[in-house]
Amino acid sequence: MNLGVAFSPLLPAYLLWAAFAAIALIAVLLLVARSRGAVVRISALALLALALANPSFTREDRDPVPSVAAVIVDKSPSQDFGDRNAQARQALAILSERLKRIPGLELRVAEAGQADGDNDGTRLFSALAATLADVPPDRVAGAIMITDGRVHDVPADAAALGFAAPLHALITGHPDEIDRRVVLTLAPRFGIVGQSQTVGFRIEDHGAGTGSAEVTVRRDGEVVERRTVPTGTDASVKIPIPHAGPNIVEIEAAPLAGELTQVNNRAVVSIDGVRDKLRVLLVSGEPHAGERTWRNLLKSDAAVDLVHFTILRPPEKQDGTPINELSLIAFPTRELFQQKISEFQLIIFDRYARQGVLPLLYFDNIAAYVRNGGAVLIAAGPDYASPTSIWRTPLDVILPAEPSGEITEKPFQPTLTDLGKRHPVTRGLEGSQFDPPHWSEWYRVVDTRRTRGTTIMQGPDNKPLLVLSHEEKGRVALLLSDHIWLWARGYEGGGPHIDLLRRLSHWLMKQPELDEEALRLRVRGRTLTVERQTMADGVSPVTLTSPTGASRTLELKPEEPGLWTASVEAKELGLWRATDGKLTALANVGPANPREFQDVTSTTEVLRKIAAATGGDARRLQNGSALEVPRVLPVRTGSTFQGDDWIGLKMRDVSVVRGIGVLPVFSGLIGLLLLIGSLAATWAREGR
Repeated sequence: MNLGVAFSPLLPAYLLWAAFAAIALIAVLLLVARSRGAVVRISALALLALALANPSFTREDRDPVPSVAAVIVDKSPSQDFGDRNAQARQALAILSERLKRIPGLELRVAEAGQADGDNDGTRLFSALAATLADVPPDRVAGAIMITDGRVHDVPADAAALGFAAPLHALITGHPDEIDRRVVLTLAPRFGIVGQSQTVGFRIEDHGAGTGSAEVTVRRDGEVVERRTVPTGTDASVKIPIPHAGPNIVEIEAAPLAGELTQVNNRAVVSIDGVRDKLRVLLVSGEPHAGERTWRNLLKSDAAVDLVHFTILRPPEKQDGTPINELSLIAFPTRELFQQKISEFQLIIFDRYARQGVLPLLYFDNIAAYVRNGGAVLIAAGPDYASPTSIWRTPLDVILPAEPSGEITEKPFQPTLTDLGKRHPVTRGLEGSQFDPPHWSEWYRVVDTRRTRGTTIMQGPDNKPLLVLSHEEKGRVALLLSDHIWLWARGYEGGGPHIDLLRRLSHWLMKQPELDEEALRLRVRGRTLTVERQTMADGVSPVTLTSPTGASRTLELKPEEPGLWTASVEAKELGLWRATDGKLTALANVGPANPREFQDVTSTTEVLRKIAAATGGDARRLQNGSALEVPRVLPVRTGSTFQGDDWIGLKMRDVSVVRGIGVLPVFSGLIGLLLLIGSLAATWAREGR
């Protein structure tokens, strides 16, 4: 209980001070003149002025409030190394028991640093701020962190903590730990497909002398290079970029004898492969209504460098005009089909027939170009069934269907085959989910026989309409109708010509997203999804391996035709690997090389500076064989809160008001008696 006096003046302050000044002047004059009864008169005037100040006696009922101490326990992945978690659990149990015995102290315990896929590194100070967010700074007695010392959100100075109390760090682990890690010195983000990128790295051994390490470099799970490099020295490796999209590069060092963990013996770089330009050669034959369909599509793509030639002379025209005089510039057949053919990613023949423009030798070159990894698309019309068909060239060995010489001309709606519903080129085309599909009719299809490859679209009477084929390293597509332009013109509502033709050309140019057989790992937030694209009726189980080496088997479920999936929660940061025994997929969760695993040896140095600035200490829990948890002492004064075998907390004398009592001096009977008594005493003195 606290007693006090409070004033609530009845007059403005300046009038009240004027009254006090006048009374003081009168008191001085009376005392100087040695007037009889001066003391009585001065007392009466003083009581009158004091009544105008309206004093009150106050009483506050207060309850003491306990001081608050926070204990933050590091639960980051690096605490799993060795016996750190066991040390932390034992230290927490001992500390909790000792802190609960200190009177007037409230204990708050929080765990922090768990890997959640969002945060990179151990963030204990964020957890400390959240734990004490509702505690006024003058109630904080201090904080104790139980950690391996690898904390990544240490504030710049003690003032940023938000309280003036000691911070102590109790470090798990051992002082003689050794570890090997791979440090990236050069990690490019992009690379041109078909070229190489340089990745720089260094092998560092902590707690061990200098030496050498065997390094294995992989790209997308395949070994690129093995070599021995000296530790502590910068090295580099050239990585070929064979395809667009992520190219995941792993640099793995052989383990060091007795090292703490092997999780940081590997560094990962994800290099996005981009094509400088997709070079496409488009050769148009006899003019027709849909001649510009392919040109418009390819020219609309800024990534495509299109070379387009049109053969304007129909085969039946016999006017004696030399071939080299049929255009403004000569058709550079030798340059295109012999010297520079390998520079094109795709060659398209749009209603092309043999007209004597291309010698048969060049068709041999085109067939060899496909076998070596090139791509050819034949957009056929009546020309494909004619005696001058492109089939009747050396290309017949790579084309997936032989023309029968007949043409079916009647209205029909293109439909997807069962394989087409699974194939990524045609799966999910807009309108294909209906029967019949919601797109316009075509009116012509070239009849074929001895079809091989994969038929993904069909015409009337289940006749092949779009056939895809793999030819050694290359790919071939055969579209057996020239009426796709009806979709492009919006005839009777049109159809998904842009999606179909773009997917088709990208499949031919080997975009990974359109492969028929593929295993992929996709990361969306904290969810890791395994996708298996296949043309088969079923898939094998997939083995999923986490960054720390833990494996589990996943049974995939069909999501749509040709696509099987399974999802898991990614609780670990780093490189995940999935395999079904034939295909392998890699994906990185969070940053490519988490800070949590860059330095894994325990240390007192990271937290020593800020702990010392608050009067606290950073010390190891175990230097020998026994755990040494310091005593905790309450300290009320002083700036040092640590000793050889103890740490201190700053105890606070804080209380809250539970009730207030007020007794006005000059109100009611007491005030009346005081004033009347003073006047009566003055009158009595004057009456003598």
